[in-house]
Amino acid sequence: MAFVPPLVSEVKTALDVARNPFFQHAEMEMFLARLDGKVVGRIAAIIDHNYIEVSQQLTGLFGFFECINDLDVAHALFNTASAWLRRGKMRKILGPTNPSLNDEIGILQNAFDEPPMIKMVWNPPYYPDLFENSVFEKAKDVWAYYMKKEEVSERLLRLGEALVKRTRLTFRRPDLKRFDREIEIFREIYNQAWSDNWGFVPWTTAEFQHVAKGLKQVIDPNLVLIAEDNGRPIAFGLALPNLNIALRKVRNGRLFPFGLIKILWYSRKIHTCRVVILGVLKEYRNRGIDAALYYQLFNVGTSKGYDSAEMSWILEDNEPMNRALIAMGARKYKTWRLYERELKG
Repeated sequence: MAFVPPLVSEVKTALDVARNPFFQHAEMEMFLARLDGKVVGRIAAIIDHNYIEVSQQLTGLFGFFECINDLDVAHALFNTASAWLRRGKMRKILGPTNPSLNDEIGILQNAFDEPPMIKMVWNPPYYPDLFENSVFEKAKDVWAYYMKKEEVSERLLRLGEALVKRTRLTFRRPDLKRFDREIEIFREIYNQAWSDNWGFVPWTTAEFQHVAKGLKQVIDPNLVLIAEDNGRPIAFGLALPNLNIALRKVRNGRLFPFGLIKILWYSRKIHTCRVVILGVLKEYRNRGIDAALYYQLFNVGTSKGYDSAEMSWILEDNEPMNRALIAMGARKYKTWRLYERELKG
């Protein structure tokens, strides 16, 4: 099976309203479904007040959905979450988001035999049917692209090099001695660059620092680049080594007694990465800077032993980014879908 168990410690932190800064502006209720005394499903109903403020819609969220292949159980979970959101004055339900739209999202629609990359969702093939038979409609698709080193032609490499020269920008790695300041640069660029995108919710300082500190142990500084124009940071790209290659070897997502040893051992064999975030300030768009960043990350990554990469997730209607990835030789290979439905009654 392609499923990669998440670390239990990470799931506990994500659900902990005291430790996860997301809950400084959100509230959540969790539900379990039992059949003959056995747990057969779960769901969380979520109200993110920041998302409501930005979207100007009374839309509640749901996440952390798991269910056996039983439509009655799925209906019970969806209806229970919907009822809780209705009591909170919500008029629509959207998800899955685990727990926010800045986290792991969507229901995988294809490529079920492919293990997920780090921080990406995998689910059984029957999940889409549970949603489509429960009065849900498509809200938005997000895509993943994949590229291998050997699939990139010499012509594309020459074009990428020319593109980097044309931008006349400088590219640098983050200064880990000034980690907090660098993280704030990333947050400011991200919040401005993504503000017009569907589903955008601005990261708070506390949230971004929380996520960054959680990833600090797995970040390869070679896979983080900041683009500067005369010393001003105007874009950045972040890729992560695909730690899921090691996590697949950890029994039930538990670090102890032997999980940590296995992660350290198998991490040496990671040769693929996931480009997680790429943002360019609005006034610098349409100059090829996004493609230049991808090229630079590819160049640095391959020089450090990475031979393939996933770029995810990309909104289905983000035409500039989709065109840039296709032009680089990447192929779209995975789709996740977010679902929504009206809350009536």
